[in-house]
Amino acid sequence: MKSNSSPPVVYVVDDDELVRRSLQRLFMSAGHDALTFPSAESYLKQELPTRAACLVLDLQMPGLNGFALQDELTARGSHEGIVFISGHGDVPACARALKQGAVDFLMKPFGDDQLLASVDEALAYSERALKQTLSKQGVQELLATLTPRELEVLRGVIAGFLNKQIAADLGTTEKTVKVHRGRVMEKLEVHSVAELVRKCAVIGLEPGQTGAGREEAFSS
Repeated sequence: MKSNSSPPVVYVVDDDELVRRSLQRLFMSAGHDALTFPSAESYLKQELPTRAACLVLDLQMPGLNGFALQDELTARGSHEGIVFISGHGDVPACARALKQGAVDFLMKPFGDDQLLASVDEALAYSERALKQTLSKQGVQELLATLTPRELEVLRGVIAGFLNKQIAADLGTTEKTVKVHRGRVMEKLEVHSVAELVRKCAVIGLEPGQTGAGREEAFSS
């Protein structure tokens, strides 16, 4: 996913045409780009947004309902901030929506100011999620440039092992590990082990496991 400089967008998914038109006018009057969809199925046909996005989502719709769409977007790793709207919701429905990551759940009728405040919160949430996603992708792209041996050395480094311990584990020399370590730092564009650890934590890269070689190194 490549980021662009496009402004945030508000999507409306509701099977009621009058509601879609009304909400689109409201969001556009507030300065937002606004697009509408008559069903969850039609919304899923578009590509994942590459800009901060809020999804104003009706709970009860023919076909896939709001919860089903929320679950599908979660499975796809999409980053929209979701604001549910419903005239048929209740406390359990609200709790489920929020537990699954929705930003807000508004019962009809609600005021324009209340909805716009929720949309602003959802857009801020989406912006943070998008930045995190792009950060992960950037690290993964750099990680893909490592050779298998460099990746093994990297796992040892972020586990906190010394060069001689990594060398013992991999059955190579300390000098060779130093060379691989230098290439890892260069390819991942970092200047310290602390920075390396933080960058790997972004994608949840696990440290290497302690092998027999490391056990020997510790006992020596």
